[in-house]
Amino acid sequence: MILGLETSCDDTCAAVVSEEGQVASNVIASQGLLHARYGGVVPEIASRHHLELVDAVTADALERAGVRLDDIDTVAVTRGPGLIGALLVGVSSAKALAAARGLPLVPVDHLHGHVVASTLGDHPVEPPYLCLVASGGHTFLARVDEPARYEVLGQTLDDAAGEAFDKGARLLGLGYPGGPAIDRLAREGDPEAFDFPRSAPGELDFSFSGLKTALLYAIRDLGDAAESRAADLAASYQRAIVDALVSRTRAALRREGAERLAIGGGVAANSELREAVGRLDVPVWVPPVELCTDNAAMIAGAARFLEPLPYPEYLDLDATARRL
Repeated sequence: MILGLETSCDDTCAAVVSEEGQVASNVIASQGLLHARYGGVVPEIASRHHLELVDAVTADALERAGVRLDDIDTVAVTRGPGLIGALLVGVSSAKALAAARGLPLVPVDHLHGHVVASTLGDHPVEPPYLCLVASGGHTFLARVDEPARYEVLGQTLDDAAGEAFDKGARLLGLGYPGGPAIDRLAREGDPEAFDFPRSAPGELDFSFSGLKTALLYAIRDLGDAAESRAADLAASYQRAIVDALVSRTRAALRREGAERLAIGGGVAANSELREAVGRLDVPVWVPPVELCTDNAAMIAGAARFLEPLPYPEYLDLDATARRL
């Protein structure tokens, strides 16, 4: 059994996953309401709450899985990328848990977790496959020939898709996090009401900064009428983001000759994106929503394919805020 910890941003997560990829428990303590008053995640506050929650969340994950710490064979933890203070809480906790019992420790790239999230459960995706990862901090397309590693084919050159959702929601006066807020409002609007741009910086790369600016200008031009057109603005804005994601994914499938597609990251929870990828001409693996947003099950899942560090080699392991 693998105990995974994830504290890269504002969710304190712990999970227990079997070597076969069955999720025995997946506990997520969200700080979303706490940060909503600030319109985004405050790193210092997130770190302090991770400190308060990590022990209780870990204990809850073990209890829900019906195991004790003595039953755990390996500990896995997100090493990066993410908020450095938040990451250090998870890394320190994982090292302490592993060292106390002389267990091996697996440091995991957070993005690798999203890439292999669809390998968990009863019907896992099998390599080779193409993966679209779209989250608040990263958006990229990757080819996965073996689950231990992935090759980035194209990525965002500026804002990530999730960041574009959050900034768009702020412009529209919606709550945080912005993705779910826009998704809900867009269901009441016309996605063809506004012709927002679909930037094409390269064959498989993404760019969303121009789209955000276009929304800003549209709201400014509407003036007092913007509030009554909010649903149309949200629907059109969401359609532009989804179109950009799907068009690059389609191009990557054709170029790579890939026959399977998986999606991951928080934006993979978006209802329009989940529907749109289903219209591509390949089988698609879409993880349950709880495996799209930050979670520890995907971290423990990725650890299955990586070489663990034996005790005491990992005692000097450090977190890294940048992409590994």
